[in-house]
Formats: sequence, structure tokens, C-alpha cells
Amino acid sequence: MGPSFNEQFDQHGVWRREFAQQLKRLGDWMSSHDLMDSAVRERLHRLEEQVRSDKVMVAFVAEFSRGKSELINAIFFADYGRRIMPASAGRTTMCPTELGYEANVPPSLRLLPIETRLQVQSLAEWRMKPERWHEIRLDVGNADQIAKALEKVAEVRKVSLDNARALGFWHDDLVDENPVPDAHGMVEVPMWRHAIINIPHPLLKQGLVILDTPGLNAVGAEPELTVNLIPQAHAVVFILSADTGVTRSDLSIWREHLAISADSMDARLVVLNKIDTLWDTLNSAEQVQAQIERQCQTSAEMLGVPLERVVPVSAQKGLVAKITADDLLLETSGLPVLEEALAKGIMGQRQSILRSAVAHGVANLRTETSRVINIRRRDLDDQMAELRSLRGKNASVIESMRQRIEQEQREFDLSTSKIQAVRAVHLKLLRDVFQQLGAKSLKGELSELAQTLQQKGLKLGVKKIYVQTFDKLRSTMDKAQASGTEIQAMLGGTFRQLNAEFGFSLQVPPPPQLEHFTHDLHQIEQSHLQYLGMGNALKLAQPEFAERLVRALAMRLRTVYESAANDLELWSKSATAQLDAQLRERRRSFARRMEAVDRIQQAASGLVERISEIEAGEEELGQLEQKLHELTSKLVAPPAVETLDADKQLLSA
Repeated sequence: MGPSFNEQFDQHGVWRREFAQQLKRLGDWMSSHDLMDSAVRERLHRLEEQVRSDKVMVAFVAEFSRGKSELINAIFFADYGRRIMPASAGRTTMCPTELGYEANVPPSLRLLPIETRLQVQSLAEWRMKPERWHEIRLDVGNADQIAKALEKVAEVRKVSLDNARALGFWHDDLVDENPVPDAHGMVEVPMWRHAIINIPHPLLKQGLVILDTPGLNAVGAEPELTVNLIPQAHAVVFILSADTGVTRSDLSIWREHLAISADSMDARLVVLNKIDTLWDTLNSAEQVQAQIERQCQTSAEMLGVPLERVVPVSAQKGLVAKITADDLLLETSGLPVLEEALAKGIMGQRQSILRSAVAHGVANLRTETSRVINIRRRDLDDQMAELRSLRGKNASVIESMRQRIEQEQREFDLSTSKIQAVRAVHLKLLRDVFQQLGAKSLKGELSELAQTLQQKGLKLGVKKIYVQTFDKLRSTMDKAQASGTEIQAMLGGTFRQLNAEFGFSLQVPPPPQLEHFTHDLHQIEQSHLQYLGMGNALKLAQPEFAERLVRALAMRLRTVYESAANDLELWSKSATAQLDAQLRERRRSFARRMEAVDRIQQAASGLVERISEIEAGEEELGQLEQKLHELTSKLVAPPAVETLDADKQLLSA
């Protein structure tokens, strides 16, 4: 049995911190040797922040009473020696609940009142208004106080049918999804719309975010949850009950919110919980096991997932086993198998993505920095040849060289106006791209869809408008890609000209690649498309629901557009940074050459001293290059094997 999820995540945290420290050491060293410009500094900062603050979200999704909160307790909070998340018979988690940790926020439970659904703001917008959340401080040293406070997420209130309808919990035409009215015609709805738990749990401090979702009725009423939060989770754990198998409501959640595309299945794990309900003393262990295997097989077939993606467990027995240190019961509960599946799937994926991002970024940095070192080496070689040619020459020859250097410098300074003109064109093209990817442009592209969704009554033609909208969005991304390629071609021509005129070694990087943002658009399109079929036509007929849907869509798309613009900006800075570096080095070269001539004119020994200094400088450059390779080799090298032992060797190296 491999390491548990907790152990693997802890190891992932150690690996991230060590990686971030290596990046910081690289940055400090580059700064101390004047190898850091603004573009390099920003790229290093982004890489370091990406590694340090990397979040891993695991979403737990299930219909009510499937043991979801108990499973979260068993996997993550058994060390408290008691239940932390409310887990009892019947409905417990009534509102979507996020568990994470932000160091600048005190340990607390923040609750957003359900009445905010009556307003058009999205969850992302409400997050920016902390005064609208009800906050309860948590005593991190008191497990009982924490558990007592978290019972708030299970709170409900009774409202009239009209209020339930306005809040999105009652649909006149969707009878099966409606709560049952009491004798007075009142129905239960959640007290809170969303909950955020900020607690310094060791795993949460290392970047784990747990998303605990309520059942079908609550999930379907919150578009931002199902079209933004769940699709962006790095793993989704879908929980069934072993005694019931896949029910109709389970199948509805799976088909409408989770079964998006084939390539997303790797991030889906199905848990067949409550296998202890099948532990019948009248049946043999073999008969019980055969029954569990049949349920797993049936569940896999109904959901259309590979059998190995269905894991049978007993969360309740696993929690008890961890608290009482009962290894036999823990193994029987199946919890270690689930933890291993989570550890291998999520941690392996996240570490691979981070390694790839860091390795690619650092490799580019090493190439650019090596280029600067080579520029310095070439300048020293030129100076050395120049100075050796002065041996035994008289004062007039030395003065003639001074005049030649001054003339070269004047010609070089005049050429900077040409470079500034290129920069102006470059920045204009870049501003045009940023405008295409700006909030105003996005709003215009979504306007027709928004108007269609906000019309009263059934929106039978909305699917066509939706497809057209995403065609426009993809077209915008294609135009941004084409603009990036155009900028790259323009810089390429300019760089070749400057290389020919001044002996630079400028190399324009490959065009920016925005294909993954187009893929993100496709994923978003698929996750929203489920809401436009006939099954949701009645929900879409409600203006409030439709408006929440389009606002959730706009927030998600804005993130994609902003990320694409940020990537383009960083690419642009990287492309022009080497020009800045070579201009800076050339100016320094002129200054050093003039200084050398001055010293030679002032003293006969100046020539010998300067030649010795250049020789020492060349030796120092060799040491710089060796140190650069040493500091970056660990960051760009791929792992030999994806095992815990290999990671430990990496960290101890």
C-alpha cells in the first residue's frame, strides 16, 4: 500500500517549499551579479508564487445522505479525534462549503445569507464584500468549538412557496425536485448560500482546498457552483451509497454536472460508500465481497466509468478505525485504497504540472541569462583584441582609437530612435490585443446571449445563440494568437537588422501559444451547455436563474481572457528584455572601452593592468556560467520515477 493522501500531500508541500526556495536562491544570485532585469524578475516572481501558493481543490459531490461529510472527516480530520464536519442521519451540509486556509484571514467560518440569491451579484462578487458575510471566529485549539461552529452549515429555515420560488428552491413544473411542504404550506431551504471555513489545518495550510457540496436541489440552483467551482476542481469525488447503488437523483447529478467530457474522467473518482451496511453476519465474507463487487460493477456501467475508478469504502468505519488506531478495521473499511487513489491521481498530476511549468520557465531564464553572459564575454574579447593592438603604439594612435570609440557610440545612440519607433509599433499592436481581450470586448460578445437569456418565458433558441457566442469567443482568441504571431514576426525582422548592424545576438522567442485558452473555452462551453437542454428549459424560464447563469459565465470567461492577456504581456516582456539587456551591455562596453583608453593615456602601466583585469573578468564569467547551470539544473531536471522515495531523494539532493 502506498502513502496515504495526507502523507502524499504533506510530501507535496515539502517539495513545493524546497522548489520555491531554490527559485529564490536563483533570483538572489542573479540580482547580486547584475543579471536581473524587470522581465526576468517578474518571471521568477510568478514561478515562485505559482509554486508557493499552488492550490489543489478536491470537490466532494453527492446527493443527500450518502456519507459525504463523514468521508471528509475520515480522510482529512481524523487527527482531531472526533467529527469536525457535521455528519449525522439525514441532510447535513445544506450549502456549498469551502475549506481552505489564507494566512491573512483569521480562523473563522464565514456564511453568506441565502437572501443574497435575490440579488444579481455572483458568488465571486460577494466574496469581495466581507461585510455581507456572517462571521464566526474559530478556536483552533478547541476541536469541540470548531465542530459546534460548523454545525451552522446544516441550518435551514422555513419559507413560503413564493419565497422558495424566488430563491430558486421551488419550481412549479419540476415537482420531483421540490421540497415537501409542511402542514402550513412552508418548505425548508438552506439558511446560508455559501460557507467558507478558514482554518490552519496542516493540509489546508499547504494549499489543499476542499469543496463540500449539498445535494441535487441545492447544486442545481447555484449555477456558479456547477459551472465554475466544480469544473475547476483538480479532482471530483462522487459518492454513492452501497445499499442503494446509483439512484435516479445520483444519475441526474452525474449526467448534468459531472460527466462533461471523456478527458475529464481522469479527474473523476466514484466512491461506493457505506459498504458496512452490506456486512451481514448471515453471509460469509466471500458473499459480502461478491455483493460489493457487483455493486461496483453496476455503478461503473451506469455511470460509464472504468471499474477501477469505483472505490468501495466505509467512511464511518474508517473514521472510527483511525481514531481508535484499529489497523484491521481501517484496512477492511477500504479507506487506505481510496486515499492512495487520491494521492496518486491528484498529487501526481499537480506535481507533474508544476514541474513542467517551472522547468519550462527556468530553461528560458537560463537561456536568456547565458546569452547575457556570452554578450559580456564577447565584449571582453573585443576589448582584449583592441587593447593588445595598442601595445607599443604612440599617443596619436591611442587618441585615434578614442575618437573611433566616440564615433561608434554616437552612431549607436542615433540608432536608438529607430529602436524606439519599433517599440511604439510593438506597444500599439499589444494594446490592440489587450483591447480584444478586455472586459468591454467580452461584455459585447456576451450581450446577445445575455439578452436572450433574460427574455421572459421559454428560451427555445438560446442554444443556437450560445454556440454562436462561443464561436465569437474562439475567434477572438484566434485573433489574439494571430496578433501575437504578427508581433513576433515584426520583432524577428528588427532583431535580424540589429544583429547585422551592431553585432547583437538577439533571438526572438517562438510566438506566444494560446491554444490552451481555446481549450479552456471549450471546457466552459461544455460545462454550461448542460443548462440549455430541454431538461433545464423551465429553470431558464426564470429570469433570476438565467441572470445568475450568465453572470457566472461572464466571471469564468473574464478569468480566461485576463490569463491570456497576462501570458501575452509576459511573452512580450521576455521578447524585449533581451534587447534591453544587450543595449545596456553595449553602453557599458563603450564606457569600459573609454575608461581603458583614458587609463592607458594617463599611465604606461594602464594597458597591462587593463589586460589583466579583462583576463580576470573572463575567468569570472566562466564561474558565473557554471554557477547558473548548478542553480538551475535541479529546477529543470525531470523526476526519474514518480514515487515517494524518488521525491525524498530529490529533496535531500
